[in-house]
Amino acid sequence: MKLAIAQINSMLGDLAGNAARILSCAEQAGQQGAQLLLTPEFCLCGYPPEDLLLRDGFYQACEKALRGLAANISGIAVVVGHPHEQDGKRYNAASLLRDGAIAATYLKRELPNYSVFDEERYFDHGSEPGIFEIDGVRFALNICADIWKPDAARLARNAGAQVLLVLNASPYAIGKQEARYAVIRERIAETGMAVVYANMVGGQDELIFDGGSFAMDQHGELTAQGMHFTEDLLMLGLGDDLRPAGKHAAAFSEEAGVYRALCLGVRDYIAKNRFPGVLLGLSGGIDSALTLAIAADALGADKVHAVMMPSPYTAQISLDDSREMVKILGVRYDEFSIEPMFNSFLETLEPSFAGRPVDTTEENLQARIRGNLLMALSNKLGPLVLTTGNKSEMTVGYATLYGDMAGGFAVLKDVSKTLVYRLARYRNTLGQAIPDRIITRPPSAELRAGQTDQDSLPPYDVLDAIMACYVEQNLAIPEIIARGYSESDVRRVVHLIRISEYKRRQSAVGIRITERSYGKDWRYPITARYQDEF
Repeated sequence: MKLAIAQINSMLGDLAGNAARILSCAEQAGQQGAQLLLTPEFCLCGYPPEDLLLRDGFYQACEKALRGLAANISGIAVVVGHPHEQDGKRYNAASLLRDGAIAATYLKRELPNYSVFDEERYFDHGSEPGIFEIDGVRFALNICADIWKPDAARLARNAGAQVLLVLNASPYAIGKQEARYAVIRERIAETGMAVVYANMVGGQDELIFDGGSFAMDQHGELTAQGMHFTEDLLMLGLGDDLRPAGKHAAAFSEEAGVYRALCLGVRDYIAKNRFPGVLLGLSGGIDSALTLAIAADALGADKVHAVMMPSPYTAQISLDDSREMVKILGVRYDEFSIEPMFNSFLETLEPSFAGRPVDTTEENLQARIRGNLLMALSNKLGPLVLTTGNKSEMTVGYATLYGDMAGGFAVLKDVSKTLVYRLARYRNTLGQAIPDRIITRPPSAELRAGQTDQDSLPPYDVLDAIMACYVEQNLAIPEIIARGYSESDVRRVVHLIRISEYKRRQSAVGIRITERSYGKDWRYPITARYQDEF
């Protein structure tokens, strides 16, 4: 027999649109001879619906859409993920649509309540296996987190299942596909069943779903691999040996995967929220240059507007490099000197500042003038402002509230500074986009004469390593020091992390690419006396 995986980019809440997309995939799969189509978790409504799942009307609308979809299914069986209400309880579910009706419904057993997941907030646990038969083959359903523990797959095998179908809305993070392969191989070793794994694709606020749907045989061998970061209809043949086999899409390097994830995140956030384009401040530095390249690649040059706002401290090479880059990419470009506005602010504040030395106040004034100009252009012209700060800066508070943090979407929010450089070099392997001097010159905010980032921060390779240990791995201060980092650097970075939470809490939503981003993953108090010692 033949079966297929519809790797769908669902629009959250667009029930009619998502149903139409599922139906179209079912028709295409049927035309290619498939008897069964597997779709991702919650593909009918999009994932995650968050507190829409607390509304009775949402379940009623999903039920109506599911029944309408089922009525149009013929000649093929389709497994669809959706929220489900039954006997006063609510579930994360998957239903088998067949011959114009809902033939069976499976209720998810394992409800993740960690990282970005809050399913215990919304759902009850299922308990029964979901088994159905097509052309003499007994299939079982699992939904995403079910497969990360042994019970659901083992229960299905004991109930007579031969092939396990897994619906997923598994968010992207660096190294996540290898982790998926590893856990599926564990379930295969325990049950002896081949596995067909369907994953959602697309951007949803901070989350990126990378697709990468696949199949493995009873020995844990990868027998089919769908595309990453794009919709795909993956056709599989299933012979008498119950070995699902199909095409193998190419894998990406780490840099290529992250870059495509960021492009997908920008593209979907802008398109799904119906913004006409994006606007960003260009500085001649590496962060804004990479953000500009991603925006142009994701949206097209005609939807990107870059603005250079030089101050008295802006180097000529920053202007030259910015002009060169916008010429290469072909985006709209404007320059507005902020020097007159900066001088006006200083003149106005002079009586209150009298007798006090110049400090970061004057630096922040420049950043806030730029933020005001960008937001004014956004209000008048309509494009969304992209912020350009990276994770390293957000970690230690090296950013200005209402200045360079002003905007609606933070492209590099979860990208460390060292990874920014790697991504910039990777982007230039696809064709020169970022002038080499932007990559090679020392990073500087250019808010005072002769300034470099390392005047205020440890070297970025040290800062990023400490950040990864403390933020992403939850290591204690002594454990980080034991890895060879100086105690002064470790304590300095941890202190900056602790006192900068109020800034991070006010930062724009941004794309998640690690297992610990400054979004749903990170829930630290702003007001606290605790200081890490252990």
